[in-house]
Amino acid sequence: MKAFSLIALLILPFLTFGQVTDAPERTEGEGPWPQLIIRGVMMIKGDGAPPTGPVDIVVRNNRIEQIRIVGYPGVAIDPDRRPKLEKGGKELDATGMYLMPGFIDMHGHIGGSAQGTPAEYVFKLWMAHGITTIRDPSAGNGLDWVLDHKQKSQKNTITAPRILAYTSFGQGSTSPISTPEMAREWVQNNAKNGADGIKFFGAAPDIMEAALMENKKLGLRSACHHAQMDVARWNVLNSARAGLTSMEHWYGLPEALFTDRTVQNYPLDYNYNNEQHRFGEAGRLWQQAAAPYTEKWNAVMNELLELDFTLDPTFNIYEASRDLMRARRAEWHEDYTLPSLWRFYQPSKISHGSYWHFWGTEEEVAWKENYRLWMTFINEYKNRGGRVTAGSDSGFIFQLYGFAYIRELELLREAGFHPLEVIRSATLNGAEALGLDKDLGTVEVGKLADFVIVEENPLQNLKVLYGTGAIKLTDENDVVRVGGVKYTIKDGIIYDAKKLLQDVKELVDASKEEEGFEIKQPGF
Repeated sequence: MKAFSLIALLILPFLTFGQVTDAPERTEGEGPWPQLIIRGVMMIKGDGAPPTGPVDIVVRNNRIEQIRIVGYPGVAIDPDRRPKLEKGGKELDATGMYLMPGFIDMHGHIGGSAQGTPAEYVFKLWMAHGITTIRDPSAGNGLDWVLDHKQKSQKNTITAPRILAYTSFGQGSTSPISTPEMAREWVQNNAKNGADGIKFFGAAPDIMEAALMENKKLGLRSACHHAQMDVARWNVLNSARAGLTSMEHWYGLPEALFTDRTVQNYPLDYNYNNEQHRFGEAGRLWQQAAAPYTEKWNAVMNELLELDFTLDPTFNIYEASRDLMRARRAEWHEDYTLPSLWRFYQPSKISHGSYWHFWGTEEEVAWKENYRLWMTFINEYKNRGGRVTAGSDSGFIFQLYGFAYIRELELLREAGFHPLEVIRSATLNGAEALGLDKDLGTVEVGKLADFVIVEENPLQNLKVLYGTGAIKLTDENDVVRVGGVKYTIKDGIIYDAKKLLQDVKELVDASKEEEGFEIKQPGF
């Protein structure tokens, strides 16, 4: 492949990726076993159905074989009603716990050299938060590296979620893709090389159309961050009509909703390479679009619905824009953020997403309104039957792998989703968007044994899914921490999620000791 898209040349330097340290061979996790029985659990199926239980779930050779209701609330379970454990099988007592399908992170970058995040660090943070599948948008460590780790994850020779590799359009090439013919050739080669899909940032309309249509013809899926450098002539509607299957963030959507302009109201001294300009003005973009429920707003939404288009909003990755102090003082930074990653987050004119040149009240107020309008569209899209997924885009803007994904679930809840709808976005919707719903996304007979198990009810408080748990006052007036994922099960292998998190803490502690590092807030 000799061609490279011009927009990728403009965008990718900001992403500052490079190969991270390979994941080591797996030493964690028990199993798999010929038979696994999870006993006495409350099941949250993942498709929007309410919890039910207690149930025993029987897994045979990594497939759910049986889901049996074994009792009723407040009534002792009759042992004779329970499935029998066979010789060589494994029994996991999850009495009173809650079980969900494994979570799917639709925007999971596997670290980067500028962040200094080894693969083991990233993978264990994900797995510790119940994330058993990720879509890597951009394959920033190189397609060969990502496909190698994808294969190792499939074989479970490393501790990692299953991986889907979506290469950046033009990746692996050295010159700009300047014709539709070059675009189609690159897409064909990308499929031959084993990629699962393509991540677009934008390009000339004829090139985008050719690439998307060819990718669709080959049966691959796609995502797009409609970057400002090309969005004025190619927004999300253009992409969806040409065959794009999902969009990331929200760029390209307000532009499709313009009624009294064709370009964003950029200040005349705007410079896209100045990220405070880029993100500061992005926070004013939704206010330039058609108002909720107006004719244009409804028309755009309805067309996207007709095209079975997927929205992956990644609310969390912009949250520092509306409350910088909250994001940089998140309680998990102290124990789980590597020194190198903390440095990457600091105000910078170079590091992508470190746009704190002089971030202030006006920017945060604008972003709060941006969220209100953005969330209104996303919630209504869901209400009308549209597919909304959960993605984190961690490793930037003070958002930490795993923890940020749970924050994304909280923000979907803020947008108006019922907690059961939140879980569906994190599970079934992601599986459908990736074309994996025959195997993943719900707890059903015949599907793979990917589960998240937590001791508290996540529907009552999504914070119990954070590795740091949730704060609770006991009847004895003691302050305690409850929750944190108890077990992450992938392909029938049981991982102690809290042990995975402890492994991460030890990696961070060792790095701090080696450097004599202490987290300090900017400017102090």
